[in-house]
Amino acid sequence: MGDLSNRYDRVAAEYLANRHKSDVGMGIVRAWAGSLPSGAAVLDLGCGDGVPVSRALVAAGLSVYGVEASPTLAAAFRVNFPRARVACEPAERSALFGRTFAGAVAWGLLFLLPAEAQRTVVRTVAAALEPGGRFLFTAPAQVCTWDDLLTGLPSVSLGAAAYHAICREAGLVPVAEYTDEGDNHYYDVARP
Repeated sequence: MGDLSNRYDRVAAEYLANRHKSDVGMGIVRAWAGSLPSGAAVLDLGCGDGVPVSRALVAAGLSVYGVEASPTLAAAFRVNFPRARVACEPAERSALFGRTFAGAVAWGLLFLLPAEAQRTVVRTVAAALEPGGRFLFTAPAQVCTWDDLLTGLPSVSLGAAAYHAICREAGLVPVAEYTDEGDNHYYDVARP
């Protein structure tokens, strides 16, 4: 069966020690969250322990549902956000709580997955969005591969043209693209 967390459970302590030190990109996440209705249900895919992304979503008055494949990180999420729900499962296999959402965020997740799993996540999220629902995800605009700093596993960006095509095929339309202070590239798409 393998490690469903792509080795993130093995490096959970290091992840927890370092991710909290950075708020890179949270200005974009906060602005995006502010565009959603107060109290709306939002997914945080690959949520880790919820800091800083879910923290920003909760601060915006949203109802957060996390999906995290690492049991250690999912347990930390439960401690940090006892009112939120979290499913300990890979995003590409998740039932997404069997409900719809006003929004979904995948910060630093898609490119950790193989190409077909990335397509699956986009299609699954698109199907779980309410009409007008938005999906914000990060991935480099260029086609490239590199080794993940924490796990050493390959990361794959399919590139902007491929992400646009995948979103279009899933019925999502572009809203905007952003780049943050750490040079992370964001795709903001919506279900019409």
